[in-house]
Amino acid sequence: MAAANHDDLEPFPGWLKVFARLMKLRVILLLQITAVCAVLVHDLLARHGLLDVERTWLDTAYSTLITVVAGTLSAGGSMSINMWYDSDIDPNMRRTRNRPVPQGHISAQGALIFGIIISLLGSSLFFLIHWKAAFWSFFSVAFYVLIYTMWLKRRTPQNIVIGGIAGATPPLIGWACAAAATIDSNNPFDLGSPIPWMLFLLIFFWTPPHFWALALYRSGEYGRVNVPMMNEVKGPNRTVRESKMYCIFLLLLGSVPCFWPQSGLPLAWAFLAGGLSIWYAKSVWDIDPFEPLEENGRMPKAARSFFRSLFYLGYMHLALVAVCVIPPEWLGPLGPLA
Repeated sequence: MAAANHDDLEPFPGWLKVFARLMKLRVILLLQITAVCAVLVHDLLARHGLLDVERTWLDTAYSTLITVVAGTLSAGGSMSINMWYDSDIDPNMRRTRNRPVPQGHISAQGALIFGIIISLLGSSLFFLIHWKAAFWSFFSVAFYVLIYTMWLKRRTPQNIVIGGIAGATPPLIGWACAAAATIDSNNPFDLGSPIPWMLFLLIFFWTPPHFWALALYRSGEYGRVNVPMMNEVKGPNRTVRESKMYCIFLLLLGSVPCFWPQSGLPLAWAFLAGGLSIWYAKSVWDIDPFEPLEENGRMPKAARSFFRSLFYLGYMHLALVAVCVIPPEWLGPLGPLA
């Protein structure tokens, strides 16, 4: 097992903290917000009569509980397995050398076993509601571990683009939990509405500029461990240019209520999403690929864009919930077009 330098080692923090760090709970919190928002949007639209299903607050609470508990376990297991596979490179990167494995708090094999157990447990819990939720959970774990971590990450600068599919599935899982009574087809892609797929694309388009900003901010770290991030292979200028392209996709995605009225989304969402996307895109446009690095070798404007991206994704989902709370008749012309 690789370990960090002796001077960098921290005292053993206790097993609860070790397991929490293996699961990367702070990262998972954002994923679970997107999943829970999908549950809330479904149930709010149902209460307004925009979906042909009745949902009580008890139904909402139960779906939310299963989504959070099972989703945290399955996603956390994926993160732990990732730390097992990356145990050879994590000690050599500043952002990862304090993880439990390089710190010597748990062996790589221990991280693997823990990850497998809780990811299987978490994904299986979704069978309590609907097999489609379980399907997308198992798919997400398998895609993140096998496709992203083991295949793409060390082979192509498009690693995070394709690998982003795994991180974009929480809204599909949350929606499947909420819509369990109506999605009775045998097609796992049929979730009864375009809305969860819109949320899927939101996270998918958000992932590259979000993660590339981190790679620019930590400029040089991935290159030292031979991980071909876009900025290391194609250069910072190409990375910023492609990040701007994904911001344009995000801006277009927010206009879904305008060209897809059958979605049932209020027109107010287009204005909120457009404003938030412009607010986030500005931070990407502000990144100077030739900005001098600070004393720690980091790119400050890329750091600001990275942290703004975290708020942007949360704000987008919370804004959607907010407009769905309002009865359609109160919104008037800003309500659903269909």
